[in-house]
Amino acid sequence: MRVDCEGCAGCCIDWRPVSPIPLDHERRGPHAPLDDTYNLVPLTRDEIRNFVDAGFGDVLTPRLWEVSPGEGIEIDGTHVATIGGNPAFFVGMRKPPKPVAPFGLDRTWLRACAFLDPETLQCRIHDTDLYPAECSEYPGHNLTLDQETECERVEESYGGERLLDETPPDDQHGLLLGPHALGAKVFVHPDPARLDGVIDRLQSRSLTPEDRAEFVGVAVGSHPGSTEVDEVRARDARERTLKSASWAGELVDEWGSVAAALGSSATDAPHPDDVEVARGAPETLGWEAVQAKTESDD
Repeated sequence: MRVDCEGCAGCCIDWRPVSPIPLDHERRGPHAPLDDTYNLVPLTRDEIRNFVDAGFGDVLTPRLWEVSPGEGIEIDGTHVATIGGNPAFFVGMRKPPKPVAPFGLDRTWLRACAFLDPETLQCRIHDTDLYPAECSEYPGHNLTLDQETECERVEESYGGERLLDETPPDDQHGLLLGPHALGAKVFVHPDPARLDGVIDRLQSRSLTPEDRAEFVGVAVGSHPGSTEVDEVRARDARERTLKSASWAGELVDEWGSVAAALGSSATDAPHPDDVEVARGAPETLGWEAVQAKTESDD
């Protein structure tokens, strides 16, 4: 598997506002996400715990799914997908609006992963212990499951070649399906009564830090292969998440406060370094360094 990521980051941003074709692949099938986040990366329990341990619990956010009336459980007037009678969810990374210029476009306000450098379109936690397996192995899972990749969607809309080799890697670790995902990537909230009001806020993009920490705590307290939750471990993770004040969490709020309408010009936006690096975000290497490393490896 080989991909050309320079100037793209299609898998890290929500480029629906600038796409010439509809992008609705996450909303096909009977279980549509309750949020409207594009390409939300599901993290494993261990990855979520590592984010909390590193002080980045404030960057995490949940995803739940809507089902037809009569299925699942009703919370805030919405029927939510369940496992064993309780709400099912996974946890991903928040995507604030950022001034980015993918696919040769001018700088535009688009939602992007909190860890994406808006200037270089490189990940600030790449090659660190926090880099999620789902990201490092993308689009390998899609290729293994014979599903369209974001690389191919970008090619269809903006031309060029992004997916250079369609052979999936043999050593994928993050592909958890069926029962193997339970408690490891898909979690079950043990007490729906604690979610009153949360589903409404999730759908209106107004989750509170307490809301997000509730799901992070349950995920960290979960047992792989089970719906059981260790409440002591969950409470500890919840409390530490609420105490998080990371540079990544701060920039989510900062970009949100200065962003214009999604899809609009961001030529007058603050320089990313003034918002992100100034708050402690590590600088990225740039694509020349990546190319040099690739050539030396070859």
